[in-house]
Amino acid sequence: MPMSRPDPDDDHPDDSRMLDGAPGALAMDGGSAEGRALQAGRNNLQQLVQLRWLAAAGQFGTVLSVHFALHIRLPMPEMLTLLAVLVLFNVACWLRTRWVPSVRNAELFAGLLVDIAVLSGQLYYSGGVTNPFIFLFLLQIAVGAVLLPSRYIWFTVAVTGGCFVALTQWHQPLLVPDMEGLSLPPHYIGGLLICFAINAALLVIFIQRIGRNLRQRDARLADLRQRAAEEEHIVRMGLLASGAAHELGTPLATLSVILGDWSRMAPFAGDPELREEIEEMQVQLRRCKAIVSGILMSAGELRGEAPVVTTLQAFLDDLVQHWLTTRTHHGLEYRPDPRLPKVRIVSDVGLKQMIDNVLDNALEAAPGQPVTLRADAEDGQLVLRVVDRGPGFLPEMLERFGKPYQSSKGRAGGGLGLFLALNVVRSLGGRLRARNRLAEEGGGAEVEIRMPLSALAPLDLPDNVAHG
Repeated sequence: MPMSRPDPDDDHPDDSRMLDGAPGALAMDGGSAEGRALQAGRNNLQQLVQLRWLAAAGQFGTVLSVHFALHIRLPMPEMLTLLAVLVLFNVACWLRTRWVPSVRNAELFAGLLVDIAVLSGQLYYSGGVTNPFIFLFLLQIAVGAVLLPSRYIWFTVAVTGGCFVALTQWHQPLLVPDMEGLSLPPHYIGGLLICFAINAALLVIFIQRIGRNLRQRDARLADLRQRAAEEEHIVRMGLLASGAAHELGTPLATLSVILGDWSRMAPFAGDPELREEIEEMQVQLRRCKAIVSGILMSAGELRGEAPVVTTLQAFLDDLVQHWLTTRTHHGLEYRPDPRLPKVRIVSDVGLKQMIDNVLDNALEAAPGQPVTLRADAEDGQLVLRVVDRGPGFLPEMLERFGKPYQSSKGRAGGGLGLFLALNVVRSLGGRLRARNRLAEEGGGAEVEIRMPLSALAPLDLPDNVAHG
């Protein structure tokens, strides 16, 4: 039966639990998740109602066949009364699925207890443990293992086990002509009980494992679908960015020529304030041209264009120096760990831009406040921590950290820098996380970048790789 499996820690059955603190998890808001949980609860109750109709029809047919076809006398009034109670209860459950939006695990568990009670009553009037249908208790355990979390499942096992033991002592004998006067030996009854307990325990354990494996598979598939969607989004942005970069090349070159001419003109050259502004404009123009060139060079593979073999310390020193010279009104506190390994890495424009994006976001989050960059090596990974002294991330932003168009700076279309940085780090086998710092730590936010040093190390040295 296609029944959904709930999360053990949730009182609402839920047919899918997505991912998690991992950035690649499926993104869905709380309302959508709650709606899915409520719908799953109703679906589970509907499955129980359908199964109960089959059970009622089976009991009715079995009672009539045994009594009239096999001529085995049964207490028909009592057994049909129990069957009528089961039918009325199932009608009430069916009406509930139509009137209420949500069904909790406790309600499903109560329904299973009613099923167990009716089955125990039917077995009491038809031979108890001598009735071969006593192993239908295992069906109740299987249904509970599919629908309910562990705290309910093992209680179901205990209840059915207690009913099994009670039926070995108290029951009305089954009046079979060939078995009149016979009774089952105590050792045989003990063996039946042990067999029932083993089957029940194994059933619960393996159904839980299968359900957990299915949920893990669904989570991995959801993660892959999310990554495919994000990569498609990156491809579209890359095509748009590379096209825009080609178009911007000509006007930027024109502006560079004009500013060069202005810097040599007497009215501008003789005014220190204007000359300073022209120099600032030239710095920013060179930065724009560098960004455009970087987009064009990295429009294909992340590290496929213009790679340079350098050392880890030199790469970080150059990155910090370049960032300081191309940003105005800045302040950067660079704190490298003196124990950083002296290893060679492959540096390219895409890797530098990724770290620049994180630094730029920190600077824009707290204008006029210094940004701190700490570089450490932990367990074979390069760990970069960027700390700002701004207001920090909102809780909803931390939940959707790295998703496109999620920005704290109040700009439409913001958040793409962290989104691209996340995917660059992920492509290198690393991880990007964010948190708000405590008040005793100085407040602000911290973004942590972890990248395996093995992913940055040069595997081979093709002819187009330069040495820095």
